[in-house]
Amino acid sequence: MQSTLLIAAACLVAFFSTVGAALPYPILPPLFAADAANDLNNFMGLPPKLLFGLALTINPIGLLLGSTLLGPLSDRFGRRSILLLTSLGAAVGHAITAVSLVNQSYPLFILARFATGLMEGNGSVARALLADQLQGAVRVRAFSIFNGALYMGWLAGPLLAGLTLGWGITTPFWVAVVALLVTAGVAWVAIPREKLASKGPGWWQVVRHQHALTLLKHADLRTLLIIQMAYTCGVTAFYEFNPLWLVEVWKFDAQGIAWITAALCAVMTISSVFAGSVVRSNPLQQAGGFAIATALCIAAVAAGGPSLGMAAIVLFGIPNACYNAIMPAWCAERFGHLGQGAVMGLWSTIFCLSNILMAVAGSVLTLIDTRLILLLGAILSGWAAWRILRWAHHEPSATAGAEVNP
Repeated sequence: MQSTLLIAAACLVAFFSTVGAALPYPILPPLFAADAANDLNNFMGLPPKLLFGLALTINPIGLLLGSTLLGPLSDRFGRRSILLLTSLGAAVGHAITAVSLVNQSYPLFILARFATGLMEGNGSVARALLADQLQGAVRVRAFSIFNGALYMGWLAGPLLAGLTLGWGITTPFWVAVVALLVTAGVAWVAIPREKLASKGPGWWQVVRHQHALTLLKHADLRTLLIIQMAYTCGVTAFYEFNPLWLVEVWKFDAQGIAWITAALCAVMTISSVFAGSVVRSNPLQQAGGFAIATALCIAAVAAGGPSLGMAAIVLFGIPNACYNAIMPAWCAERFGHLGQGAVMGLWSTIFCLSNILMAVAGSVLTLIDTRLILLLGAILSGWAAWRILRWAHHEPSATAGAEVNP
């Protein structure tokens, strides 16, 4: 019963946080691709696509810092307190976002997106909450359910944006404020207080010396960083720029993007429910197979026709959901002795770095052709799949505790 409540609490935190993070995806492309110039899409006379790329980049920079620091901070000061503070902070970030849109202030918008991303780096804390309390098959199952909650948030966020834009462009962000306040309430009630050490390093010492990147002194984690970075670069290129592809190829508006994103997230949510039961003796080998399928879906959007690309956007959710159930659970099993908060922080940091790299690359490549950034993403995810399969070949018992250097 206790593990069920713990999983439910972590999933609710993940869901409400992701709802807020997903809101801008159907809103921003039409805003920055609009023919009519305004203070947002014509800031300092810069190209709207470049401003769009920068707007996409700044939120992952905040996520990067939050993911790197919040996990280790929760190792020291407790999961509960960090989740409470970050949920409230993200609510403030969305409120500032709404104000910036009313005032058409691009600098304030960028500041708000950064602050929101910083606070929403708390996904690593919620993952660590599950990783350090659960073991074995229960942990894998919990991660698959947790991923399902994340995907449901990605579904609810765009849907919420599309359905509430009729009441004004700021309405979705005010709804996100309320949702995140609910998140803080859930964390307060459902997550038990931890017994913390009375003595230990202060928050500044943790920030300076115990952040997630300190784990890279381990050879296996450096290898994982490179492989996972390549995979998530492909995934984030897909997430960030398939809405722009939909605008250019299908002439979709925010509502159209919201419905397609909702279909994708529904597929990922359903797939994640079953993903926890697919793990066999060699999870790396399975993860490599799902990574191949993910790369093929991205390539179909980049190089296929409009109808094939549309189908690939939705079907992408199946292999990606399975991959994201397997790999974090394997990392928790393999590297958990180094501190689950730090390990899950590194996992989230990789995702954030990928967001930044692909947003920067995409802001340049989309000036030529949006399909180029999608094609680059497919190549990177395909390479990651090959490296994972190579790792699995050299380490058949991938769940063993010993380190390897593939």
